[in-house]
Amino acid sequence: MFVSLWEFFYGHFFRFWMKWLLRQMTGKCELQRIFDTYVGAQRTHRIENSLTYSKNKVLQKATCVVQNEVDKCVEDIMKEKNINPEKDASFKICMKMCLLQITGYKQLFLDVESVRKRPYDSDNLQHEELLMKLWNLLMPTNKLKARISKQWAEIGFQGDDPKTDFRGMGILGLINLVYFSENYTSEAHQILSRSNHPKLGYSYAIVGINLTEMAYSLLKSEALKFHLYNFVPGIPTMEHFHQFYCYLVYEFDKFWFEEEPESIMYFNLYREKFHEKIKGLLLDCNVALTLKV
Repeated sequence: MFVSLWEFFYGHFFRFWMKWLLRQMTGKCELQRIFDTYVGAQRTHRIENSLTYSKNKVLQKATCVVQNEVDKCVEDIMKEKNINPEKDASFKICMKMCLLQITGYKQLFLDVESVRKRPYDSDNLQHEELLMKLWNLLMPTNKLKARISKQWAEIGFQGDDPKTDFRGMGILGLINLVYFSENYTSEAHQILSRSNHPKLGYSYAIVGINLTEMAYSLLKSEALKFHLYNFVPGIPTMEHFHQFYCYLVYEFDKFWFEEEPESIMYFNLYREKFHEKIKGLLLDCNVALTLKV
């Protein structure tokens, strides 16, 4: 109750007068003061909040501007806030970078969501070729005897036809599996081998798809903002999402063997424990979770 009252009064009264007072004292608006004080994700995050909670419509709309209108949006902001480009030459550059990161994050989620909603289609030649590519990357010396085969269990699928395992994450799950196997082939082979451990083994492909869901949910909840704002000095893309997925796959495998679960039956428990660990890391405004091999 107290927190809600404080947020109401701060948003409607105190924040306005505090900003006005600081402007009189420094001669700079809140946006300029943020650029003078903060760097990295902390800067972008504070700029985003300042724009979002501003009563100025031009500033509010800035967080939703499309990429090709960013330059004009920056000019409009400078005009609204009476910022002289000759006195503050760096403002334009800094604001443009922040807006590209802020709007780019929103666009990245839309792009990821679009791929996730696309179901695996066995009648789609591209989908089938991608599935075969996954097999060839992971099992280069073993030929797949048939499209519908019990061999798929060797790389961690549940049934004879992998398409049924992609229902939750659509084609996104397969794309992520292929990306990791193609860009980190030796690591993928190592993890696949470890996943066949007689006591601590797990279903490689199924866990990989599960980690796609984890990466997706973290992106959707905006938990990846600090990471991406630090990691990408511009527009985050699908490539950066795939890179984060690779980090999760590599780190989960380490986590699983360090924890030594009694049985695969406890997978959900340890999956959630790993999820909480990652969410904790992502709270750090200086975080940048990259796969280091």
